[in-house]
Amino acid sequence: LLFLENLTQVFKGYFKTLEEESVRDNFVIIYELLDEMIDYGYPQTTESKILQEYITQESHALEVQTRPPSSITGSVHWRQSDIKYRKNEVFLDVVESVNLMANANGNVLRSEVLGSVKMRCYLSGMPELRLGLNDKVLFENQARAGNSSGGGAGAGGQGGSARGKSIEMDDVRFHQCVRLARFESDRTISFVPPDGDFELMSYRIGMQVKPLIWCEAAIERYSSSRLEYMIKAKTQFKRRSSANNVEIWVPVPEDADSPKFKASAGYVTYAPEQNSVVWKIKQFPGGKEYVMRAHFGLPSVKNEDVEKRPPIRVKFEIPYFTVSGIQVRYLKIVEKTGYHALPWVRYITQNGEYNLRLPEPVKNSSMVMAPL
Repeated sequence: LLFLENLTQVFKGYFKTLEEESVRDNFVIIYELLDEMIDYGYPQTTESKILQEYITQESHALEVQTRPPSSITGSVHWRQSDIKYRKNEVFLDVVESVNLMANANGNVLRSEVLGSVKMRCYLSGMPELRLGLNDKVLFENQARAGNSSGGGAGAGGQGGSARGKSIEMDDVRFHQCVRLARFESDRTISFVPPDGDFELMSYRIGMQVKPLIWCEAAIERYSSSRLEYMIKAKTQFKRRSSANNVEIWVPVPEDADSPKFKASAGYVTYAPEQNSVVWKIKQFPGGKEYVMRAHFGLPSVKNEDVEKRPPIRVKFEIPYFTVSGIQVRYLKIVEKTGYHALPWVRYITQNGEYNLRLPEPVKNSSMVMAPL
């Protein structure tokens, strides 16, 4: 599966769009790419930048150089050895997506965190990078090593809580540049990085996640002529953080019309093609609460199927924040010329499949909503 994913990225690098027509038009170059990327059924080179050095495309024509670059014949085939930059920098992004489903009462039915470590490298030569995370297995190994060497309980404590929170990652996948044998032996992520952008690793953490943005909904139906919504959105993370570009998609009946809105923050639009109300908030600080009210007319009489009613969908991005507590403990850069490089680390938490179920509409209720 990983090879097929890389194959798709290589094709997109050559053809921009991967469609049936582009595959048909570029059959010859696809044949040549597959010939280089697979030998006797085993995946070989999957780096698009390296392949483009000696397999070029011009008006659907193929040009193959007589001598392949040294990066193909060497052991580090994903990087050239003669790369030079005036300023050596490394940018590392830890991006976590929250998948969550909660019922109308606020109980979380399922949740998980999908993370990835993405890098952008502008480094000269053939640098060796070592990345350290607050890995639970690493801390436990260090604690055991401390105890066996006579450190006793103090060494164990130093390897655990004294170093801060540790995390346990599942389904870890690495880029081909990572030395897997070393990771298995001492949990050190050691690698010679490709040039430019690439995803170093991905992981999954199965954990109970408290909804970062919770939406309390109240729906009132007046006979069959109109429908009113009140959505109370609140952030449930620390005040020093803020969610950016928040979008709250509230489903409405497909025959709803005559929309009217009022919101205490942001702005609201009606998306009839999606049968949804979209409430957009540019910046939503932690510990805040906003309210949105919507009014619709119902020209037809329909019994809504509760089982088929879609949930509220929430989109957001929280910079400088990770829900799992993952931390980059160090990023060391070693190169034989001894140059100084600047590492930059950024954390981002964003929505994945983030859904909140709606309550059933209240009919003939004594609850009265304030007029819009």
